[in-house]
Amino acid sequence: MTVPDSAGAAVRLDGPWTHRDVAANGARFHIAELGEGPLVLLLHGFPQFWWTWRHQLPVLAEAGFRAVAMDLRGVGGSDRTPRGYDPANLALDITGVIRSLGEPDAALVGHDLGGYLAWTAAVMRPKLVRRLVVASSPHPRRWRAAMLRDVRQSTASSHVWGFQRPWIPERQLVADDAALVGRLIRDWWGPVAPDAEVLDAYRRAMSIPSTAHCSIEPYRWMVRSLARPDGFQFNRRMKLPVRVPTLHLHGSLDPVARVRSAAGSGQYVEAPYRWRLFDGLGHFPHEEDPVAFSTELINWLRDPEPDR
Repeated sequence: MTVPDSAGAAVRLDGPWTHRDVAANGARFHIAELGEGPLVLLLHGFPQFWWTWRHQLPVLAEAGFRAVAMDLRGVGGSDRTPRGYDPANLALDITGVIRSLGEPDAALVGHDLGGYLAWTAAVMRPKLVRRLVVASSPHPRRWRAAMLRDVRQSTASSHVWGFQRPWIPERQLVADDAALVGRLIRDWWGPVAPDAEVLDAYRRAMSIPSTAHCSIEPYRWMVRSLARPDGFQFNRRMKLPVRVPTLHLHGSLDPVARVRSAAGSGQYVEAPYRWRLFDGLGHFPHEEDPVAFSTELINWLRDPEPDR
């Protein structure tokens, strides 16, 4: 399924960046890019799209990087395909975009689901990942263990369990001009509420036909595969260590991914690993305090010895 005609105005928002499409892994992906230099590929989470990185794109470009924010498969301006929403295939989307951009590798920066996929890509295609930055997302094995053994994390991820019902979640997401999207972001944000225009942008993007269904499909795979051979295989594969320098960022008030769930992810990294907890921030630290987040990100990307 190609991109709906209604996607353009809702997705290709104006700014100093440029918009274009690239082909990778059998689909077409929308990207917003700005700057020249080493590639930094930014991966959004749920229920958002590339625009979540609007603060970081100009700052990264000014710091001497080629900053690219992509829409994941099924979201924003990217193709909505009937299948392909398991993490292994979504990670191949990401590494395929790196190749399509003509770059030998990239620093991956992922938030929420984008972070989960960044972890996956670093394991599956380590030669294409120069550095790894993950925000608000435990390592996939940590996430799986927490969902099965930690009642508090399972409760915090109640929306993921709710997504397992057929069709009802999609209808709930788009009802009343995607009002639920606005409520979720407000509930997951920190103490300072997001602006109404920010919520409106995410609500418009979710209202694009088929986006709600495609946004939910990765979470359906994560839960339904817990007792399936493909899920066991993926979990075993993710036991392989991450061998690229990793920066792990998290908000102390994150109500979706508990700090306790994320904090143990360093055990899967056999490379310099840095943990940074943002005090007083929720699930969206890159939007809630973009200056602090961007400063931490750029200082680490520029650091030739990140293990110091």
